[in-house]
Amino acid sequence: MTTIPPQDAPNDDAERLARWEEQERQAAAASRDIADVAAVEVITTAAVHLMSAAAVKVGLADDPATQLDLDEARKLINALAGLITAGAPEISDMHARSLRDGLRSLQLAFREASPVPDAVGKGPGEKWTGPVT
Repeated sequence: MTTIPPQDAPNDDAERLARWEEQERQAAAASRDIADVAAVEVITTAAVHLMSAAAVKVGLADDPATQLDLDEARKLINALAGLITAGAPEISDMHARSLRDGLRSLQLAFREASPVPDAVGKGPGEKWTGPVT
């Protein structure tokens, strides 16, 4: 069976190509060359993404009943703690302080959400931050 394309199909292709080219142009204009981004910005942005994801998984989002996943939260908090601990000397105390505060809040929220509490010093990220109580 063969299908006969509508007569305006070439026009649709041209419009689709034009839209795609415009989207590509906008994306290129919106993005920055990674070489132009300061290391402190890359580190803090990565930390904020980890922090946001961990907050959702620990149940601090809109729908904790369906979004709570403590196994995933533990992994994210561990990664965040490692990044903050390793990156803190490089990004200055001004930036590191707020990241540490956010990390501590997540660690405490995890402890509160967990039905079986970890031993002091064994919670997520505590390997790098020390005990959080």
